[in-house]
Amino acid sequence: MWEWLIPVLIVVAIVVIGAIYLWATYNALVALNVRVDEAWSDITVQLKRRADLIPNLIETVKGYAAHEKAVFENVTRARAETLSATSPATAGVAEGHMERALKSLFAVAEAYPALQASQNYLQLQEAIVDTEDKIQASRRFYNGGVRELNTKIKVFPNNLFARSLGFTEREFFEVLDGAAISEPPRVQF
Repeated sequence: MWEWLIPVLIVVAIVVIGAIYLWATYNALVALNVRVDEAWSDITVQLKRRADLIPNLIETVKGYAAHEKAVFENVTRARAETLSATSPATAGVAEGHMERALKSLFAVAEAYPALQASQNYLQLQEAIVDTEDKIQASRRFYNGGVRELNTKIKVFPNNLFARSLGFTEREFFEVLDGAAISEPPRVQF
């Protein structure tokens, strides 16, 4: 008379275990998604900080090397591109341009010993180097979060339902012009 109860309990147990797994996986994916968003926010904050320093650096160098108009225009253009980047792909392109522009600016500055001795210039250089370090750390943190999120979305059985729950893979922050960042800007004190 109670023989039908055992199969029903087994089905209920399977449904409950499946629901608990789905709930736990959903919450883990939400947490990873938030971590990636936070990491992207950290990158944009550091890029903005560097962009805020650049006009001061340009003005300082301009006082010594006013005839280097093309270098200043390239840095200004790269700064605007960095500020307008809205995705890791566009930010990666902008980063390559910014790195090349800063190298050119620092190369110009090296030709002027009086500029190299300027306290204002030295402080700006130090702030930019510090910001570059923070950008690299933020980029590593972001890419680590993207790696975890993308892995969680792709593994079985999560790949069966993660996309239907609204989770998609995120793109890594990669500088598309690797040669532009293979050598950091040269800073001499």
